[in-house]
Amino acid sequence: MQPSPEIRHADRCRPMSSTASEFKEVGTADSDEMEMALLDGFNRLSSPEKVRRRVSGKSSADESPRICRQQSLGRDIGHAAAETYLITRLSFNLLGYLGVGYRWITRLLALACYAMLLMPGFLQVAFLYFFSSQVRRSIVYGDQPRNRLDLYIPPTNDGLKPVVVFVTGGAWIIGNFPQGTISDMVSDASQGISFVCNNISAFGGDPNRIYLMGQSAGAHISACALIDQAIKESRGESISWSVSQMKAYFGLSGGYNLFNLVEHCHNRGLYRSIFLSIMEGEESFEQFSPGVRLKDPSVRKAASLLPHIVLFHGSEDHSIPPEASKTFAEALRGVEVKTEVIVYNGKTHTDLFLQDPLRGGKDELFDHIVSLIHANDSDALRKDAFALPRKRLVPEFLLKLAGKVSPF
Repeated sequence: MQPSPEIRHADRCRPMSSTASEFKEVGTADSDEMEMALLDGFNRLSSPEKVRRRVSGKSSADESPRICRQQSLGRDIGHAAAETYLITRLSFNLLGYLGVGYRWITRLLALACYAMLLMPGFLQVAFLYFFSSQVRRSIVYGDQPRNRLDLYIPPTNDGLKPVVVFVTGGAWIIGNFPQGTISDMVSDASQGISFVCNNISAFGGDPNRIYLMGQSAGAHISACALIDQAIKESRGESISWSVSQMKAYFGLSGGYNLFNLVEHCHNRGLYRSIFLSIMEGEESFEQFSPGVRLKDPSVRKAASLLPHIVLFHGSEDHSIPPEASKTFAEALRGVEVKTEVIVYNGKTHTDLFLQDPLRGGKDELFDHIVSLIHANDSDALRKDAFALPRKRLVPEFLLKLAGKVSPF
C-alpha cells in the first residue's frame, strides 16, 4: 500500500468571540496574566540566547549535545506547564456550563467505561504517537498557542505522496469549547488547511493531491470551511488556499444542518443552552449549516467550485442520524455537485473510526477511502491488493463490551 501523509488538525481555536449568547467569560484578568506568564516562562526556557549565556566560555564540540538537550527539555517543560494550566482552567469553565444534569453524568460515566475497555488499543496507539519517527507532533500553523497540528509521514520518500487533511470530532467541545465558538473553529480549520496547502511539499506531500476529511463535529466544521472558501473564491476575494487544491471531500458521520441538530443534541445530552453558545445563537444557524446555505441562489457559483463529495455514515448512528448525510447530499446534488453517500449497515457513530480500526483485519471505510485516493494510480492499487492484514489491537470481547456501554 502507498500510504498518504495525513494531517490531523487539532481543532484548537482562537479565544472566544464576544458574540456568543449565554456565554461566561473564559477567565479573569489574573488567570490570563498567569497563562501569559507561563508562556513567557516557556519562551525564556527555550531561548537559545539564554542557553548560550549559561555555557559561555565552554566552546568545545562536546557541549553541543548538552545544549540541545537543555533547549529541548526547557521547551518541553514550559510547553507542558502552559498546556496543563490552560486545560485545567478550561475544564472548570466547561464544568460550569455542563452542570450536573442526569443525562450528562450518565454519559460521562459511560464514556469512562468505554475508554477503559478500549485502553489496550489506546495505549499502543499512544506509544506510536509519542515515539514513532513518522509522527511530527504539534506543528504550529497559526498565531495562537493552540494552533497546532500533527503530521503523519509515510515510511518511504520515493516521490510526493497524496495528502489527507483530517479534522477531528468531539461534539464541538473536545479541543474547542470554551476556547472558541463555531466561527473560531471554522476559521482555525481553514487556517490549518492553508498551512498544509502551502507547506506540505516540504514534508513530501503533493500539494496538488490533497483530500479534506472530517469526522462528526469535524465533518461539519470542515464542510463549513470548504464552502466558505468556495464563496470567497467565487467573489474574487483574497485567499490563502484554493478549493481547487482539494481533490475530494470525505465527510464521516457528520451533521450539516444545525436547525435539525439542536433538539436532537439536546436529547442526547448536549443541552440546548450549550449548543446555542457554541453555535453563536440561532441567528447563526443558517451561516453554519452547509446544507441550508447551498439553497441560497447567491452561492450557486460557489457550489460549482466544490470538489467531489463523499459522505460516509453508519446506519445505527444515534449521535448523528444517517439522515443528516442523506439530506446534505440532496442539497449538494441540487446545485449539481458530484456527491456520493455510503451507509454502512449496522455501524454506529464510533464503529467506523474507532472499533473497526482497533479490530484489525479488513477495514471497509479505510479501504474505500484508499481506493478513491489511489483510483488513478495503478501501481498503488496493485500494492494495496497485496497489503498485509492489519494488526488487531483490542480483543473482540472488549470491543463488543465497549459497543454495549458506548455513550455514542
